[in-house]
Amino acid sequence: MKVEIRAIGKLKNGAPEDLLIKEYQKRLSWDLVIKESSNDTQEKEAEFLLKSVPLKAKVVVLDERGENMRSTEFAQKIGSWQNEGVSEIYFLIGGADGHIEQTRKRADLLLSFGKLTMPHFLIRAVLAEQIYRAQTILSGHPYHRD
Repeated sequence: MKVEIRAIGKLKNGAPEDLLIKEYQKRLSWDLVIKESSNDTQEKEAEFLLKSVPLKAKVVVLDERGENMRSTEFAQKIGSWQNEGVSEIYFLIGGADGHIEQTRKRADLLLSFGKLTMPHFLIRAVLAEQIYRAQTILSGHPYHRD
């Protein structure tokens, strides 16, 4: 499974969030790639986020209007996509002003991590951890919340 996180804003190498993300990248057997772009207009951010996303890939847009899922539900969603033959998932994290409608329309899943405002760099680390957690749940690793 190829998983790519595309995010607006550039995380400094060695920042605490960067170290967390790299730790989850090491733990994952899935290929987790992070691509970043500078802050710009929402239209240019959308262009970067959507550029070259394969038509058959699933797209998850992190958006405050999205669905708030439990970790097991998130894992089940990814598992159902795997069962359908999906081999690539793209997670899109917008800039400070969020996503334009064009980006939300491309989403196979609008996902929210709650109503709290979170720094974009921190949400990347949280997302990387949830992707790792989903992989462990799908591989049959005991999940302590069941």
